[in-house]
Formats: sequence, C-alpha cells, structure tokens
Amino acid sequence: MHRRDVLRLTAIAAATGVLTLEGVSFARAGGPEGADGEETRKVTGRLPAGAPDYVHLPVEVPRGVREIAVSYTYDRPAVPPGTQGNACDIGIFDERGTEPGGSGFRGWSGGARSEFAISAERATPGYLAGPVRPGTWHVILGPYTVAPQGMAYEVTVTLRYGRQGATPAPAYPPQRAKGRGRAWYRGDNHLHSVHSDGRRTPAEIAAAARAAGLDWITTTEHNTTSSHGAWQGLWGDDLLILTGEEVTTRNGHVLALGTDPGVFVDWRYRARDDAFGRFARRIRQTGGLVVPAHPYGTCVGCNWKYGFAEADAVEVWNGPYTADDEMAVAAWDAMLVASVREGHRWLPAMGNSDAHREPQVVGLPQTVVQADALSRDALLSGIRAGRSWIAESSAIGLSFTATTGRGEHAGIGERLRTGHDTEVTVRLAVTGAPDCSATFVTDQGRLFTTPLPPDGRVEWRTTAARSAYVRAEVRHPPAAGSPAELPGAMAAMTNPVFLGA
Repeated sequence: MHRRDVLRLTAIAAATGVLTLEGVSFARAGGPEGADGEETRKVTGRLPAGAPDYVHLPVEVPRGVREIAVSYTYDRPAVPPGTQGNACDIGIFDERGTEPGGSGFRGWSGGARSEFAISAERATPGYLAGPVRPGTWHVILGPYTVAPQGMAYEVTVTLRYGRQGATPAPAYPPQRAKGRGRAWYRGDNHLHSVHSDGRRTPAEIAAAARAAGLDWITTTEHNTTSSHGAWQGLWGDDLLILTGEEVTTRNGHVLALGTDPGVFVDWRYRARDDAFGRFARRIRQTGGLVVPAHPYGTCVGCNWKYGFAEADAVEVWNGPYTADDEMAVAAWDAMLVASVREGHRWLPAMGNSDAHREPQVVGLPQTVVQADALSRDALLSGIRAGRSWIAESSAIGLSFTATTGRGEHAGIGERLRTGHDTEVTVRLAVTGAPDCSATFVTDQGRLFTTPLPPDGRVEWRTTAARSAYVRAEVRHPPAAGSPAELPGAMAAMTNPVFLGA
C-alpha cells in the first residue's frame, strides 16, 4: 500500500471509525461445488501511528468452500522507554456483516493466536463452527497499540474447497444444579481458558474449581462465546457452570455475567461513542448482570471509563489483592456514601480470580452468595441484591449481622429499619483467618479495628445516626516494610448492612 493510499484510507477511517482495506478475491469463484483444493492470498500493508481501532479486510468467499483459514504477523520495532509498541488483535465476521451487535460474528482471539480456521464441523478455540457460506466475509484487525514507526502487517487467507460437513449442536450447561436449598454458595465469575488468552482447558478449570471448594463458576472469555458449548461432561450436582463474556473494549472491561448460552455481546466502541448503554441493556435482556471488571487495572484499556450508572455490581477485588484493588474498594465505598446521600440504588461489590494459567489460583478470590437455590436466577438475584461477601479462599467462613435490643436484625445486603438513636449491635464471626484483624467501616470511614480473637467473634455498637451503613473487612497484617498507615491485604470483606428507616 502506497503512502497516498494510507493517507486516503486514514481520512475515510476518521469519518467512519473503521479503516476498510481493498478486498481479497479468489479465482475459484463459481467453481464446481464439492471439488477439492485450496487457494491462498496474502495481503501486506502498514498502519500509521494513530490508526483506527479496527481495520476491515473484506474477503470474497465463493461457493464450495469447506474451510476458511487465516494467519497474520506484524512487526515489533524497538520503541523508546515508556512508549507502547505494536500489539494487534484479530477476528472475523461472516457474510452477515460487521454491524455492531449484528449476527455476523464468527470469532475473536485478540492477540492470543496468530492463526485460526473455521469449518462447519469445527473451529479453532475462540471461533464458532458453522457453514462457510458464500459472500463477503471480513477479517478484522485490531491495532491495540501502534509504535511511532507504524505497524507493518501481513494477513494470509486460505480457502479450502470441498463438501461441508454437519455442524454439531452445542451442548450448553444446565441452568441449575442440585445445591443445598437456601444457602451460601461460593463462585468465581471471571475465568479464562484456551478459548481466549488463557492456558487452561475447560476440564482443567472445572477440576481447579472443585479443588477450590467452589459451587459455581462463570466462563468469561474475551469478546467471544466459543467456550459456552465446551463444558460437556464437566458440570454436575456439585458444580454449576454459567455462561458469559468479558466484553473487552478500549476503555475498560465488563463482565456480561450469566447471559444466555450462545449470546454474543459486542465490544467495538469507546466511552466517547456513547454506545455502552445499548450493550449493557443487551446483557440484561439476555438474563445477565453488568459487572465492570478491575476498574483500576493497570493494563492498557483496563481502566473503567464508562461510569457506573448501567452497572449491576462492580468487581472490586481481582486476583491476589493489590494496590489497584485497594483503589477499587475505596472508590466503591465512596459510591456507597453517595447512594445514601442521594437516596438512589447502591452498587454491590464482588470479587473474582481472573485466572488465566498456572500458577494463578481459581477461586482467589471468590464471591459467596446467599441464594435460594444453586441456579442461575437465584445466584444472579443474590448478587444484584448484595447478599454476598468476598473471600480469598473457601478456607474462610464468615457471618455478619446487625441487631437491636428488641431482636430486630438484618444481614449482609439488607437494611435494619430502626430508630435514629436506637443502639445497634454489629456482630462478625470469622473462621479460617489466623493472625488477621477485623475492621468495621461506615460512611464515616474505619471506626473500629481489632485483632481477631481466637474464637473469631467481634462485636461493636453504633446507631443509625452515627452509621448509615456498616461493612466488615478482614485483613492480613501489613507487609514488612510497608508504611504504617497502609492496611494489610484483604482476606475477606462484606457488602454493607444499612441502618435506619
């Protein structure tokens, strides 16, 4: 591609938000149906710094194609310290089109793979098996970051001809497991397998979940639903598997948690596009929850920039507890204060492992939800209502209640309706957290901290006048050498109990 062509196409992209390259066609078009053989085309070019988020390569697919295979490479020149180098994602849409939220999606592997193939019978993980129908397909490049020198790329498209086989019907997990009736259920709702950028197979994740003492998990691959049908034989009375997606945009990631199996949620927008509300509604329309993930994450594009008006919950603890989790907890607590002040809906907190590979631990952390059954509807209702707490492992047990002298009581996520000056006793009981401390946090801040006694039971008294809500944190001792004013890493934390009428 010549420099003048790059400038022309870049100008078009500035108006449309997408750069569309000259298409690829094949000589076999209209050839005899069922004949074997293959054809390959290569496309090369260079994208300038500041390239659009998505680059479309149209591919004219003729009749008689059995399989489409794509591979790509791009250069990685040295860049000055502190400057982002080249990183480019890839995926594909079929002849039904590339319209955001449309039906043409056939797969996305981000930067995790350099090649993929799709046929009726099978597809590379991250991609959806199904007929290779004639029409204009689009390979989508996503230049995530582009070095100052630009990005040279090469895309190779191969069409393999022959009779198509049958597409197997997906075996989706059931929506309910046996469970224990109304109980507290432990779940990890942010997990990655070989179907996106993880290294574990679904079987390895299921085994790790059982070893971690989990009752349920949610599969949440980056921008693809290909894992939804990959769990056959892995669920059971002891493990419920829900389907979802980590919608990975350029301005933050959101968990589409517990959506209907097979439902794809698009990711191709930024906060400036004012499109997120549409796709948040899509998540809820298909039975799921909208959960911003790791809102203060440090990777490029991980910071959450869409606001929280559309959220059903927020992931404040992601993997081993770090400084960005501390920021997320503080920001979430500030939102609790705002909800009390303004009288609007409050946003529950949850925690997930975001585990991709060994040695990352499935179930570190986990969200423990009170639900009427081990079912999708009951668990999502519990999360939405804030009847949940977060633990670093299943070794930790916890109960947290507020009561009055007259026997009125409320638990996590509930409101204790009591007089302004009525004394309230807050009780925390913790097991499995040796050497930890307990803290009660209110809208005024951390008002009471004490080492956990041997029996793990702590009490504190307050009133609705002094505390609009109370929540509990269980923390490890501060790390050696850390400033005295910094608390230790979280071992467990609760959603609040609200006080007052």
